[in-house]
Amino acid sequence: MLGVVLAALSAATFAFNNASARRGVLTGSVAQALAITVPIGVPIFFVAALTTGYLGVLSHFSGEAIGLLTLAGVLHFVVGRYGNFRAAQAIGANLSGPVIQLSLGVTLVLAVLVLKETMTPLRILGIALLALAPALMRNATAEAIGAPDQGLPKFQPRYAEGYAFSIMAAVVYGVTPLLIRLAIIGGDLGTGVAGGLVSYLAATTAVALLLLWPGQLRHALAVTPESLKWFTYSGISVSIAQMFIYMAYAIAPISVVTPILQLHLALRLVFARVLNPHHEIFGGRMVLGTFLSLLGAVALSLDIEHVLALVPLPPEIAAFARWHWP
Repeated sequence: MLGVVLAALSAATFAFNNASARRGVLTGSVAQALAITVPIGVPIFFVAALTTGYLGVLSHFSGEAIGLLTLAGVLHFVVGRYGNFRAAQAIGANLSGPVIQLSLGVTLVLAVLVLKETMTPLRILGIALLALAPALMRNATAEAIGAPDQGLPKFQPRYAEGYAFSIMAAVVYGVTPLLIRLAIIGGDLGTGVAGGLVSYLAATTAVALLLLWPGQLRHALAVTPESLKWFTYSGISVSIAQMFIYMAYAIAPISVVTPILQLHLALRLVFARVLNPHHEIFGGRMVLGTFLSLLGAVALSLDIEHVLALVPLPPEIAAFARWHWP
């Protein structure tokens, strides 16, 4: 139950992070976003670990666990976040979000290949829904831009750039949950907090090295007050969201945590409407596409035996639902 609560809290803060990050990249750059949002996580996780007495858990990590958490931090908080920010800058969070949800498909493929988990009809349905949602929302964008009675949006989406970086983020975000889970499986809440600190320290080190590139530090320091405000909000909210999700991964299976985490898809629309009403695409197709993406995410994450226990089906249909590969 605690893992479900942590995942729900993480979903809410992730949704706010998406909207605030989108607001920040309207006037700031992705490099500035990384330089601000990634290092913020270190003091937040450090203070949390210190005040709760979990700092000592760091000494219990094996070399392999530290390596996995380090790799997860650099991939997720630097490479994946860069792709996420670039995608949001190009096409908005409402359009990029469902594409990034393809990360669940990546996670599933890796689970089949690496962890020897199985493919089921329910998971195949989830992949199909995740693939359909971005196409539906792409059509929604075309209609919104072309409809004279709705008026032109305040921004022009750059589709090629936005979708390319969305896919990049999806691949990275699909890999990192497995790395984190392998590193902290069987732990407790303290393991999650300490694991997040390791990941953020690694990511901050990577960002610091990137800022040594000629001109990058000067560019990062030239951030405008408006962008600084929204990137700070984003950095704090995403750090809190990651803390919740690291703790959830430590005490609950991914198959339990992941469906609850997808609540951020619906909450993202709410925060986008409040914070970025003139810099996102809205409408019926957008809501439908988000809903399909949410259904696909849940279908990928559910255990068929749990579904059959709740919804008794005729023997023939139940047998089909239990089919798996390999």
